Amino acid sequence: MTTLLAEQHSLKARRLPEWFRQEVPDAQKIQGMKDLFRSGRLHTVCESAHCPNMGKCWGQGVATFMILGEVCTRACRFCAVKAGQPMAVDPQEPKNVAWAVAELKLRYVVITSVARDDLKDEGARHFVDTIQEIRKIMPATKIEILIPDFSNKWESLRMIVDARPEVISHNIETVRRLSPKVRPQAGYERSLAVLSNLKQMDATIFIKSSLMLGLGELNEEIWETMKDLLKAGCDILTIGQYLAPSPMPRHLKVEEYVSPQRFAELKVVSEKMGFKHVMSGPLVRSSFIAEEGYQGCLGQTKIEK
Repeated sequence: MTTLLAEQHSLKARRLPEWFRQEVPDAQKIQGMKDLFRSGRLHTVCESAHCPNMGKCWGQGVATFMILGEVCTRACRFCAVKAGQPMAVDPQEPKNVAWAVAELKLRYVVITSVARDDLKDEGARHFVDTIQEIRKIMPATKIEILIPDFSNKWESLRMIVDARPEVISHNIETVRRLSPKVRPQAGYERSLAVLSNLKQMDATIFIKSSLMLGLGELNEEIWETMKDLLKAGCDILTIGQYLAPSPMPRHLKVEEYVSPQRFAELKVVSEKMGFKHVMSGPLVRSSFIAEEGYQGCLGQTKIEK
């Protein structure tokens, strides 16, 4: 049965539009990255979420670290990360992440996590510890964090803001109508509230979110979501194509493959709406070339001043 499902998924992958084709990555560089992560008992969202850009990013020595384990307490229907009962938090993980950042000599790093509804603060303190450990040995490295919603707990969000990463990202993922189906344990309004609260706590920190297309959303719903994100204080927006992680019933099927031209149009429109930086394309993901968004915001801020 497993083999049959794998064959079906492989067949579906072969039917992807031609614009998803990418160059074969440097196998030696990728293996070196894997060895580094395994030696530190580290996880990357690149692997866990089956990111289509993994080869390209890893080939450039870039990765997004995933802390708090590799098992999520939620089961979003777009996500490949394993869901279930997570293991105990590894207290050495923040130091191990910092060590890997130093080994890779990263000037910019993205830290994300699984959802941990089983923890009182839902993992906020672990994010703070990781940020602090990185800054101890790599003080010049810029840090972006991609957080779950922490159930919009004020104390958890306050901890995150007080750690002062350069960018705080939380993904809206999809339009209001589809959100209950796509993220049954999350919520569209809750995500907007998280983004708004983060911005209110410290307006100098850049706020970021991401939107997937291809799930059956309408143009009017896309505009509405963009307006909602801007109102919530979002500075950086990424827009990409949803790709089903597997043919299993848990994962939603792709309703449409949006053309590169359409993504280009959305970039122009969203920039005119007021976002400081927008990245839009079929292979764009929330942490893809993340430093570009940060630098883009810095440039906009200087212009405004």
